[in-house]
Amino acid sequence: MDKVSGQKRAAAHLYPGIEPFDQRMLDVGDGHRLYVEQSGNPDGIPVVVLHGGPGGGCSPAMRRYFDPEIYRAILFDQRGCGRSRPHASVTANTTWHLVADIELIRETLGIGSWIVFGGSWGATLSLIYAQEHAKRVRALALRGVFLMTQPELDWFYGGGAAQFWPDLWARFASIIPADERDDLIAAYNRRLFSGDMMLETRFARAWAAWENALASIENDGIVGESPADYARAFARLENHYFINRGFLSEDQQILNRMDRIADVPGIIVQGRYDMICPPTSAHALSEAWPKARLQMVAKAGHALSEPGISAELVRAMDRFGRDPAIQGR
Repeated sequence: MDKVSGQKRAAAHLYPGIEPFDQRMLDVGDGHRLYVEQSGNPDGIPVVVLHGGPGGGCSPAMRRYFDPEIYRAILFDQRGCGRSRPHASVTANTTWHLVADIELIRETLGIGSWIVFGGSWGATLSLIYAQEHAKRVRALALRGVFLMTQPELDWFYGGGAAQFWPDLWARFASIIPADERDDLIAAYNRRLFSGDMMLETRFARAWAAWENALASIENDGIVGESPADYARAFARLENHYFINRGFLSEDQQILNRMDRIADVPGIIVQGRYDMICPPTSAHALSEAWPKARLQMVAKAGHALSEPGISAELVRAMDRFGRDPAIQGR
């Protein structure tokens, strides 16, 4: 792509949406079946997209970050969410199950190595997968970095973000009895896994509303109630992962293992005003990863759909698509 067309593409942000050329349900064991799709060029550079949450699911809009003439884009719904089944299930659902699922998808599709693209929890999972399978990763494209650390969880569920959004925090916290508010993750866990569907859905919607309201710099309050099925999967899976601290031991913490991906190139796109995953994590990651470039986006928050975030990710993928070193890995 020449310089002029590249500038036009960045200005338009996204490629036109195209329909998948392959959709399937993949049995990954433990009673789980994952929805997997492929779109773009069947002979193109493979890129796997890891959605956020945990529990967010993939969407057709996620196909639009990749030039369909250059890329073979693989999207899938992680265990328990989206079109994967069983829905909202946390049985046999850990970080390490997901890493194994990604490898099974790669092997099933006959892919030797690929670019890994992920945001928020998807960035967490991208890094952990790459650290386990560095030879299978051509490059990483990350957005809204989350490293699954206690300070990050304390920021969002312990009162940090509440300093900026006290009205919405009050809505999120006030439905929990005062004597349980010292640990809202645990308090919500008791209700999200109560076995009472109506109670679970009520608290799932409250959990999702708190996060959704803070996702975009353009938001100024609750942005609408999530559908019950989506909210329940999203809230249960996030809570399950967060109460278990991502199933990471101390020696499995991401920043402790950056030597494993020292030779993997990467781009980190981070909103300057990200209220869900503050930029300090992206900065720390870039300091520990010499082959990555940190692109801080002014006047942007957390959401993938924000114009500045989208433009930088499209530029990054266009650059990767022209890089002979990445094409040939």
